[in-house]
Amino acid sequence: MSKPSPIRIESKKILARAWGSLTEYVFSLPHRDGSENRHTREVYDHGNAAAILLIDPDRRCLTLVRQFRLPPHLLGDDGYLLEVCAGLLDGDTPQACAKKEAMEETGIAPATLAHVFDLYASPGSLSEKTHCFLGFYTETDRTGAGGGLGHEGEDIEIVEIGFDEALGRIEQGAIVDSKTVALIQHAALKGILR
Repeated sequence: MSKPSPIRIESKKILARAWGSLTEYVFSLPHRDGSENRHTREVYDHGNAAAILLIDPDRRCLTLVRQFRLPPHLLGDDGYLLEVCAGLLDGDTPQACAKKEAMEETGIAPATLAHVFDLYASPGSLSEKTHCFLGFYTETDRTGAGGGLGHEGEDIEIVEIGFDEALGRIEQGAIVDSKTVALIQHAALKGILR
């Protein structure tokens, strides 16, 4: 039997509901010294996601995608981010979603898929949990056109990049998406392409 949470949600108010929902929570948080503080936080929820780093081990390269992201653009950065394939679960299992996103975005149906970790990119304000996978492929697994779904307004560029170059781009600040950085560095730490 699980222990009851000491966190008390005092109120919950939906501030906006569109693609996702923005909710204001007021909650009491006990501290280790026995005191308690009251906090107000806004949480954005649009569901959980899956991400997949596509790896061709024979050629020591990765297939990533480049697409426009408004928030980095609004902050003055290049809005066209280099990323792993990813998407919201929308009722799929994480594994099915990762495979589907790989095919839609790159045209690759990875022969082997391995779940490596889950992560929260910004747990202070986003509820999204991303299930992260490695997907291994060869050229024969490239069976579709990729590029995203036109009816969803996607315009995705497929980018094949050497593993060492990808690591270098992280160091140079040219790859800044958190799930992409985490997956590439995981592959490096595990010696997957060394």
